[in-house]
This record gives sequence, C-alpha cells and structure tokens, in this order.
Amino acid sequence: MAIEINGKQADAAPRPGQCLRTFLREQGNFGVKKGCDGGDCGACTVHVDGTPVHSCIYPAVRAEGHAVTTIEGLAATSGADLHPVQQQFMERQGFQCGFCTAGMVMTAATFDDAQKENLPRNLKGNLCRCTGYRAISDAVCGHAGHPDPRGQGSGIAGAGQPDPEPGRLGDDVPAPASRAVVTGTARYTLDVPADELQGLLHLKLLRSPHAHARVLSINTGAALEVPGVVAVFTHQDAPEQLFSTAQHELFTDDPDDTRVLDDVVRFRGQRVAAVVAETVAAAEAGVRALDVDYQELPAVFSPQEALQPGAPLVHGEKDGTVSRISRPGQNVVAELHSELGSVAEGFAAADFIHEQTYQTQRVQHVALETHAAIASVDSEGRLQVRTSSQVPFLVRRTLCRVFGLTEEQVHVVAGRVGGGFGGKQEVLTEDIVALAALKLGRPVQLELTRTEQFTATTTRHPFTIRLKAGASVDGRLTALELDVLTNTGAYGNHGPGVMFHGCGESLAVYRCGNKKVDAHAMYTNTVPAGAFRGYGLSQMIFAIESAMDELAAGIGMDPFEFRRRNMVREGDQMLSTQPDPEEDVHYGSYGLDQCLGLVRDALARGRERYRAAGLDELGPEWLTGEGTALSMIDTVPPRGHFAHSRLRLLPDGTYQADVGTAEFGNGTTTVHAQLAATALSTEAAKVAVRQSDTDLVEHDTGAFGSAGTVVAGKATLAAAEELAVRIRAFAAGIRQTQASACVLAGDAVVCDGTSVPLAELAQAAADAGVELAAEGRWGGTPRSVAFNVHGFRVAVNRGTGELKILQSVQAADAGVVVNPRQCRGQIEGGIAQAIGAALYEEVVVDDAGRVTTDILRQYHIPTFADVPRSEVYFADTNDKLGPLGAKSMSESPFNPVAPALANAIRNATGVRFASLPIARDKVYLGLKEAGLVPNLQRSAT
Repeated sequence: MAIEINGKQADAAPRPGQCLRTFLREQGNFGVKKGCDGGDCGACTVHVDGTPVHSCIYPAVRAEGHAVTTIEGLAATSGADLHPVQQQFMERQGFQCGFCTAGMVMTAATFDDAQKENLPRNLKGNLCRCTGYRAISDAVCGHAGHPDPRGQGSGIAGAGQPDPEPGRLGDDVPAPASRAVVTGTARYTLDVPADELQGLLHLKLLRSPHAHARVLSINTGAALEVPGVVAVFTHQDAPEQLFSTAQHELFTDDPDDTRVLDDVVRFRGQRVAAVVAETVAAAEAGVRALDVDYQELPAVFSPQEALQPGAPLVHGEKDGTVSRISRPGQNVVAELHSELGSVAEGFAAADFIHEQTYQTQRVQHVALETHAAIASVDSEGRLQVRTSSQVPFLVRRTLCRVFGLTEEQVHVVAGRVGGGFGGKQEVLTEDIVALAALKLGRPVQLELTRTEQFTATTTRHPFTIRLKAGASVDGRLTALELDVLTNTGAYGNHGPGVMFHGCGESLAVYRCGNKKVDAHAMYTNTVPAGAFRGYGLSQMIFAIESAMDELAAGIGMDPFEFRRRNMVREGDQMLSTQPDPEEDVHYGSYGLDQCLGLVRDALARGRERYRAAGLDELGPEWLTGEGTALSMIDTVPPRGHFAHSRLRLLPDGTYQADVGTAEFGNGTTTVHAQLAATALSTEAAKVAVRQSDTDLVEHDTGAFGSAGTVVAGKATLAAAEELAVRIRAFAAGIRQTQASACVLAGDAVVCDGTSVPLAELAQAAADAGVELAAEGRWGGTPRSVAFNVHGFRVAVNRGTGELKILQSVQAADAGVVVNPRQCRGQIEGGIAQAIGAALYEEVVVDDAGRVTTDILRQYHIPTFADVPRSEVYFADTNDKLGPLGAKSMSESPFNPVAPALANAIRNATGVRFASLPIARDKVYLGLKEAGLVPNLQRSAT
C-alpha cells in the first residue's frame, strides 16, 4: 500500500524504521519542521486521516494506506484558497519567526468550539519560543487582536495621534512573509529541493565524552568501511588558525581560543571528529565506529574553583596577548575593576545597607530551528554557505579568516531563520561544513539535534553577584558595590562582552556618586556560554533591582518612589563605574518616567478590577503581592555596527530594497518596508525586501543588539530618502519643471498638478540609460537609550509554593513605534521567555560537567498554559537619533521581568529569593524556613 500525501500517492516507500517527518520532507513537504524529534514541540504536526499527529515519532510505515495532510495541502481540505485557521493566523499575525506555525495551524485546524475554550490543554503539545502565545490565541479563536494603538483604552500610551497612511510608519503592516509562513512555503535553512543540491552529503559529529582530555589518536578505519561513509575529518585535517565562534563587528572583541577541530577537548560535547556520508544514518554509524584514545586531564567546573590558585587550567597553554585572554594562567578570560567616587564614604553616609549574593543560571535559547548549515563549492570554485544565522556577513568574514579565502571566494546566505535570541550570533556549524565541502567538492549538510543544542552550542552566562548597597532615610542611594563572577564555560565566545555590557547600563540607570565593580569572566570545563537576549544586563538587573526593593523596605519607602528619586533623568550623565560616560550615548528621547507611571497606574487598575470582581480574596492559604523593576539599554552595541542598503524603482512602478539584516521573527523585514514606504510616500506592500545575502549589499554587521531598526533601518531610510530625491528630479526633467514642484504620491509623481505614473518614469529612465536607485549607510553611532518597566501582581500558596501570576504589565519606551502590533509581539515574546528563565528554565550541569537537561521534556520552556496575557503600554516619545523617531525593542523587554517577579514574591511573602530560577520547590522551602508553611494536622482514618 502507498501513502497518500495531500491527495497524491507518494512516489516512494518509507525505509525500515523511518519516521513520517523525514519521509514527508523527502517527498518535498518542507512545511513539516523538526524542532525536537521527540514528540515534544509539535512543529512537525500533520494529519493522518484527519487526526493530528507528531510526525517525528509516528512510524512512516503506519501511514501506508492512509491519507496524510501537511500544511501544504490543508487549504484544499477546506475548499478555499486558505483554510480558515491559516487566514486567521495571517490576519492576526499569530507568529514571529514562524517555524512553529505550520504545526500550530495543523493542530488548531482540528479544534471544535469546545476545544478552543481550553487552549492551555489543547495546545500543550505545540511550543512557541517567540510570540508569548497571545497572538496565537487570537489567531486560533478568531479574536480581533489588540485595539487600534491610537485609540483610548488600547493599552498603549500616546493616544490621539493622527491616523497613519496605510502601510507606512505607525501602521500594523503584516509581515511580508505572512502567506508563505501560514501555507508552509516559507523557506528556512534546510528547505532546499533535492534537485538544487545534487550529490548532497550529510555530516555528523563525534563529541567528547570527557570534560577535559587530550586526543592521542583516532582510528578511522572502521568508520571508513561503513557503507555510505565518504570521509572522516579530525584535527589533523583542520586549519591551525584560532578564532572565536562569537561574531562581532570587531573580531578582536572576543578571544581567539577555538579550532575547527582540536586535539584538546575542554567540555563534554565538544567536537572530536566529523564523519561525512551519503545519508544521515550512515554518518551516524560512522561516528559510532570511530575509536579514539584519550588522555584525561584535570577539569574545573565552577568559576569560584577556577579562580583559586592551582586550579586546573582550561586554556593555560595560550598566549594571552596573542589570543586576547586576560590571564590564561588563572582561567580569567576578561576582568573589570573600576570605582566611581568612594563606596566607603557612600556606605558611611547610609542609614540602611543591604548585602546579598545573587545568582542566575544557565538558560538555553531553544530556538525551534536548530543550528544548521549547507556548504558547497560552485563550478568557479566559490564556497557557497546557506546557514541559520543572525550574522551572515560576519560568518563570511570568519570563514575567510579560518580558511585563508578572500570575501569574493565566499558567498553566505541565510534563509528565513527559525529563531535566534543571540544563539545564532555564532559560527557553530558553518566552519565544519565548509571544511568538508572544500575538501570533497560536494555539498555537505549538518543539522544539529535538539540534544546537541543543549550539550554542544551555547547558553546564557551564569552570574554570581555579591552586592552591597546603601541608602539614606530620605530615599537617596548612597553606594553600590558589586563583585561579579561569570561562567563563560570552556570557550570565551562573548565572555568579555557579556561581562562588560552587564556591568554597564544596569548601574548607569541610577544616579549614585559612589559605585564600584570588580568583575571576572572565568573559563570552566563546561558547555560554553554565549550571546543571549539581554547580553548580561538581565543577570545584573536581577541583582540590582532586587536590591532596590530591599533598600526601599529597609528605609520604609514605597519602591516606586525610591526608584523615581534615584533613576536617571534626561540630562543626567549615564555613569556606570567609569568617571566619564560613553561619548556617543545620548538621550535621543526619554520615557522612563512615563513607563514607571504607566505600570504603577496599570497595577492600580488591576487591583480595582480584582476587587470589583471579588477575586482579591483567594483564601487564607494565598499570599498576594506586587513587584516592579526597571531597566535601561543602549539602542546599539558599541564600537560600530554597520549597515548598507540599496533601493531601486522597478519597471512596474514598485520598489525593491536590498538589505543585509536577517529575519528571524524580529520583524525587520516589515520595518524596512515601512520605513522605505514612508520616505517614498507609498505602501509597504509596494516595497519588496531581499535580505541576508552577502552578494546583495556591501556589509551588514548583523541582527543582534536590537540593531535591526536603529541601524539597518536607518540605512534603508537614507537610501529611500535619496531615491525619492532622484525620482522627483528625474520627473522634473521629463516635465521640464523644478524638482520642488514634484511630489511623490503613491504610484505616481505629481508635477505641477500633472500625474506621472512611476511605471512610466521607470520606462523613461531605462530608455535614457538611467537607473533610478540609491544607497544608504549607517555606522551605529550616535546611540540612544531605551527603557522598560515591568510590574507583576502575584499570589503565592504558602502551603505548596504554587505561584499564580494575577497581572503582568510592561511599559516600553520604544520612541515612535513603527509597527505597534509587531512591537507588542516582541515585548510579549520577551516577557514569556523571561518568565521561563525566572521560574523554571535551567540547563543543569552535574559535577562531572555533563548536561543532564538535554531534551525538551527535561527542560521546561513556557507552554500556552504558563504565560499570562500581559498588558503592554508604550511611552509617548520621539527619538531624535532613531529612524523617524524609532528606538530598539527586541532585547530589552526580557531584562526587568525576573526581578519584578522576585520583588512581587518578596512583597507577598516577605522572603527574598536571590537565585534563579525561583522554582516551586524552592519557594516552598523558602516559605517553610520563614515559618510561613501551615502546620497541617492529619486526622486519623
């Protein structure tokens, strides 16, 4: 019996043991995604005879004689152009990166009205890492979504603004890829038809079973005898060039401590050898056949131990000057020692002093699309790389540096990227597939498993922060002193930057003349840490914002008022611990006071709503409280962040924008189209955006540090403004009038009252040999600052430690909001991710350096049931440094969430939880120690 797929018979039979997911993809159904291969995430959901199943754990042979429907065939089952659920996901923007969307749609398409009433239960098998689920709920249930952001009662400040032009600044323009995402035709990294990759090989990696060892020998003979194995690569085949997997505009920001394949392994899970074969199964068999002789070496697993004299050295053989490692002989990657004023004098002037050690944990990005790349060499000898990356241009530069190639010899493309969150600001797959493709001359593909994501990529940096802070009874912050220890793991990628950045704006947001920081980023023999949303700020803000509440409590002042008195004001110098501020950081606009007020007022309204509904009395076992935290972030990374854009008028009178920045749910594609449309007086739908291709533009530093709008967007805006000038000038020449008399108006230019269609202008320009095109550039400076304030109202069960989030509120200073619906989605996604990090997410590493939380069912990311429906408000500001007044808003929503939650729990219970995550068992034990757990008497049976 054959398998029927979307109404057609499959042209092949499944292999023994093959799962339905891989079979469907081999048949060209790329809408079926892999997020886990364990039945945990739902990205692979399809229908078998109308019933949704997770195809990654469904044996393909079981589908024989049955009808299988994938996202590509769903519309046909409804007899319409789009299935109603697809239409609703498109209209309500029920996605960001979209990698989970096909699975969400396939599950929701089977729901009846009763199932829609209980989405926490019925969507529990589908995970999303981007959206925060509110938009998904609106899409599944057909809700209208949030009200007009310019109307009263919308939950967004700044009401009363004039209605925007359709498809321009301030409008809820849908993502250009909306239809492709909901129909499964959007092309992610590995969604490449087989006929475009003739002779494709697959690569799998042997990974170290030891935390620290020297590779003495690798016997490849048995692996090479496995049928289908083509080659095995070891450290003997790898370039000697050291580099960092971290990607920044200046590669010197990170230590050169990594080889493509090394003869010393420094954590469990590090690459040892690569096997390339005709199939994934053959490559995996080849890996199992490798025989490696290791010499185990002493290992160190905590930064505290690593800092001790005589501790095992992780990179002790490195030359610190050459590799840019602060003290390789003491495991110190980077360090900071700085004091502003005198903390000793500040503490002497304090009426209350708070001292506490705060700790944050490892967190995994869990982008639903795992790291993946395909490398090939074209007929001209040019290396072609397709990769899931936030930084394709920096990937090209690193490959050139490692393999001794010129930029003209390397072409890097990123398709649509299935989530990033900083985890794809690295080179973790591209170098090894490039090595194999250059050696073999055939296309080579590597796709990491979910377990490899947990054990062999990167995590958020764990921080240990010893904090001491003082305040006077009049509410003045007198001193802040912090001793910071960060664990960068076995390699220093992002270690210096995360440490320095974490110690920056977290301290600079408060006015205090006496601040001191001693910080060390330490090597250990554990899975490396890397870039993660917030980039060190969230860890530091957890400690500092927790301390602000403790100081307020200690002097008997309302925490809102204490923050208001001490937070920076427009015109203040923004000083962390350096005597001079960063010269290129300015108040492009200031909305922190508005944000604080918006959250305070929203929490007050929430209390009244609960009181009116009779919900304020949950019972004697429940303790309720509120908490708030604020944060500030520079809108662009320091030391240069560059972008180049090109725009041109097309023959049909529409526009094409070429940009370098990647799209991974951050919404930059929509923003580019809107900014260009505003400058060109047209609609966003008339601007086609091409992106993430190193052949399109000169350079783009990449989509990290929230730079997609404020750097790449400024380049696009500059190009659009210049193109508008050129179009008007060309039209004036044709009409023999002054350019000042010509105005762009939609599909035409109006010159002295006469309309000239853009298509006609484009033809005239072509006839004259003139290209109506322009370029724009931006270098990332000067920089502004963005603010976020979060507030929670919670209830804590003192008998069980259970936590209920009764209200979640965030106010954001995003300047002029380019796309309110999209920006709200970024904030909601950041809140959801931060709630997971605050309450339960943790990459657990045992005392032998082994990651024990290596699959999704052992690592709890927020599900639909876990995420509250947050209120989101925008301050009414206009940033003079950002494009058309906009500011960044991708990273910053994450930062104040954990401390706001910890402060709410403290307010409810009186117990300060100083380490993350604040898991339910930890809350119970903390309440028990505080004597708050009731003494339950068991009655005799």
